[in-house]
Amino acid sequence: MIYGLILAGGKGSRLYPLSRVNEPKQFLKIINEKSFLVNTVDRVTPLISKENLYVVTNKDYQEKIREELQDINRENIVAEPSNKETATCIGLSAVKLLKKDVDAIIVVLPSDHYIEGEKNYLETLKQGVELANRRRAIITLGIEPTRAETGYGYIEMGERIPGNIATYKVARFTEKPNAEVATDFLSKGTYLWNSGMFIFRADVILREIEKYLPKMHKSLMEIYKHIGEDDEEKVTIEQYKLIDGISIDFGVMQKTRKAHVIKCDFSWDDIGSFSSLSRFLGRYRNNSISKNVHLEECENCSIFGKGNLIIGLGVKDLVVVDAGDVILIMDKNKDQEIKQLLNNLGKEKKYKEYL
Repeated sequence: MIYGLILAGGKGSRLYPLSRVNEPKQFLKIINEKSFLVNTVDRVTPLISKENLYVVTNKDYQEKIREELQDINRENIVAEPSNKETATCIGLSAVKLLKKDVDAIIVVLPSDHYIEGEKNYLETLKQGVELANRRRAIITLGIEPTRAETGYGYIEMGERIPGNIATYKVARFTEKPNAEVATDFLSKGTYLWNSGMFIFRADVILREIEKYLPKMHKSLMEIYKHIGEDDEEKVTIEQYKLIDGISIDFGVMQKTRKAHVIKCDFSWDDIGSFSSLSRFLGRYRNNSISKNVHLEECENCSIFGKGNLIIGLGVKDLVVVDAGDVILIMDKNKDQEIKQLLNNLGKEKKYKEYL
């Protein structure tokens, strides 16, 4: 059986102040009238029934997700005891689904992506499911780069394998290169962006976790033994304290020999920064602007307005975000540093209400 696993526990801190601790980006309605989370569910339901959709999150967002996704079974919304990175939350979900179905095939989908071209998207997922089952492969979806992006990981395509949609063995993964390396990857034409979407059988990913993250696997198997028992939550909390969190990319994907990548033929964007979000704004004289913005003699700015009229005169290379109670003004090249800014703000009590 095919199961969808939507990752919805992140705080979206690089979109602060639009994204907040109590209202992270998966709940924001930025691209259309639906939240990123709801759009993710709607996109995949032609392939995977809602009764087989699972959402993994943290306790802070569990009830909000239940409110947003009222037609998803409550028990399908899995709350981690603490944030231990993607390898852990995927591993936890894999043992739960393996307990339910020994042949479970999992489609892992982040909850903050923009995708256009639903037919191609669904065909790509179908091919990935077939390969994951037949070849016992770990499938990732790769996006053809359009710029030397330093905020994404990259996948080098190796030997091509049969398939209607171009599919390759993975030669190597590279996490977020610097500008020079990203430019080199773009010019070579043999690299794809790592979208963060994966497809694999539950038993296969758990065997790879056992191989490369044995301590984590031991804890996951202890949780597995207690799934459905009265002490499941207690054991999960205890085992999570023993786990050293790591991302699925660093923990498994960069090491496994089972990785394959499908070269996607649909429009994709990871709304993970103001640089990416600005691509959905209107264009005005080499600037990206929302409504209620007036610019004169400005260049290469991205302006996200809300209620106030925002006026710019003679400025360039700025991001301006009006979130009502917080206004962010920053150099456009600093959008990967907002996490550190938030960490600094969090150290001062007077800013707590604004986080």
